[in-house]
Amino acid sequence: MDIVLLGTGDAVGVPKIGCHCPACEDALIGGSSKRSRFSVLIESSEGRILIDTSPDMRSQLLKNGITTVDGVIWTHAHYDHYVGFGEFYRVQKNVKVYGLKRTLDDILDDVGFISHLRHDIKLYESFELIGLEFMLIEVNHPTIETSVGVCVREGDKKLVVTSDTRREIPQKSLDEMSGADLMIADAITPTEFKVMKHMNTKEALELAETLDVGEVILTHLSHYHPPHDIASESLPLGYDGMRLHL
Repeated sequence: MDIVLLGTGDAVGVPKIGCHCPACEDALIGGSSKRSRFSVLIESSEGRILIDTSPDMRSQLLKNGITTVDGVIWTHAHYDHYVGFGEFYRVQKNVKVYGLKRTLDDILDDVGFISHLRHDIKLYESFELIGLEFMLIEVNHPTIETSVGVCVREGDKKLVVTSDTRREIPQKSLDEMSGADLMIADAITPTEFKVMKHMNTKEALELAETLDVGEVILTHLSHYHPPHDIASESLPLGYDGMRLHL
């Protein structure tokens, strides 16, 4: 499978409007710190699946030459993870959408005007798309009640996308995440910050070590991180357009 990090920013993206911190200044001149909002593309020989639909979906699809997808998985109903679904208007009809019932109820109440085919998925139950095995696992992203990460398997290879979460993840989910070849992990701030709803870099890296993950890439990054070229010297930071292969 191939993975494309379409967007690696947090809810406000980098640069943040009106901010002139070092990361935002780098982003404003086109540096690697420029981050659109979170979305991940999973590709196989049989098709493409989006995990979340960023508010920057249109530019992400155009930049990466993507004209259609075979499905959308939503992790939770925060606007920065779903509102870009509106960009499918007059582009693709009957988009297949997947997620927990509560998540789909909330999201489709807002963007249900886009023609779609709904698929309610239960936690910890495998389902197959584009020749890959997917599973939604419970994570911990207060104050929202239903938020999930995604495990993707192809043969003996396993990918974990944590989506937005605190370090305190249910044990059943940790068991499913354990031993992943690659984990794309929420790390919204540097270690010196503690955020109620997300992991910081220290927590994300500790989680990867605890789970014996082969490789970890940090995403959902805010402008509080140093400029990308500096921070990435010591941290495995993702960047918009980054391509990975399992």
